[in-house]
Amino acid sequence: MLDHISISCPPSQYPSLVTFYTLALAPLGYTKQMEIPSVAVGFGPEPGQHPFWIGCKENSSDATPAGVHLAFRAKDRATVEKFFEEAVKAGGKGNGEPGLREMYGKGYFAAFVLDLVGNNIEFVHRE
Repeated sequence: MLDHISISCPPSQYPSLVTFYTLALAPLGYTKQMEIPSVAVGFGPEPGQHPFWIGCKENSSDATPAGVHLAFRAKDRATVEKFFEEAVKAGGKGNGEPGLREMYGKGYFAAFVLDLVGNNIEFVHRE
């Protein structure tokens, strides 16, 4: 099951993209639910829910491809660890070994792998 998805953009386009999605998602009832100023903003239908994110891609230019981030919900930490192991064996590039990332929330345990074309794939277990 998908947990959340995010798109990224260069710093020069970040403010206008946030404004665009703030207006475009309003008819769905999505509003800003979590924000890390000048870095990322999560949109969702109510507090604590933010399935759609926009991130500012540091060290990128307007010519840099944006990329996509997909996060899949895992049933436990072992599943997160197995995902990382198998994805790297399959040719992915480790982009964050399994571990706690409490800056995203208490008990947020995740791992990240870049797929074969550079998309950032995450497995997350929320305790």
